[in-house]
Amino acid sequence: MSADESLLRSLGPARKMIVAIDGPAGAGKSTIARHLARHYGLLNLETGAMYRAFALKALRAALPLDESKSLEGLAAATTIRLEPGEESNRVLLDGEDVTGLIRNQMVTDAASRVSVFPAIRAWMVRLQQQLGAEGGVVMEGRDIGTVVFPHAEVKIFLDAAPEVRGLRRFDQLGPAPAVPPEEVIRDLRARDERDRNRADSPLKPAPDAVVLDSTHMTLEEAIQAAEAIVAAKLEQPSQGQ
Repeated sequence: MSADESLLRSLGPARKMIVAIDGPAGAGKSTIARHLARHYGLLNLETGAMYRAFALKALRAALPLDESKSLEGLAAATTIRLEPGEESNRVLLDGEDVTGLIRNQMVTDAASRVSVFPAIRAWMVRLQQQLGAEGGVVMEGRDIGTVVFPHAEVKIFLDAAPEVRGLRRFDQLGPAPAVPPEEVIRDLRARDERDRNRADSPLKPAPDAVVLDSTHMTLEEAIQAAEAIVAAKLEQPSQGQ
């Protein structure tokens, strides 16, 4: 057991930490969240997967992705659950395991479109708050530290230059990607534009977030930097002590 894990466990149930990780697409939020969850014995809640699951349902229903009212009706009849797995969460959409169906580009793009509507975001925020209500979680997304859990003990805003994020995303497409890297970067810039300029819960660092720019970092260096941010918080006394 590491010193950080020993310190976390010594804090006991009175201090069930919430770690909020926000940032744009391709910044590495999911990878770092998974690592921190394993390292500190926390539950990893991947909120982006929740939006993708809902987007998958909207695509299956052939609903227009730019009409809030029909999406709101769909949300009212939708249940989404995350269950911890060895490597990542299992994503259950109305009881169906859709973990392997929500990672393609079509679903990802649809998730970005449906997430701009305030009613959909409000519904999703309520679900996310329920999942993390007892603490002891790492939650990553785009408005966790600003909207979902504004009182999270640790807030990290993970960022990188769009060209770097785009190339990382391109590398994840496998040995024979269907699109050139320029298109991946262009799509990512468009998603950045939507996320940063939407009227409801725009993507931005919380005032008390630690900004971690991984543009010139290796993955291992970014993970170590994120660990150090959490460790520094663990060394601080809880409020009221």
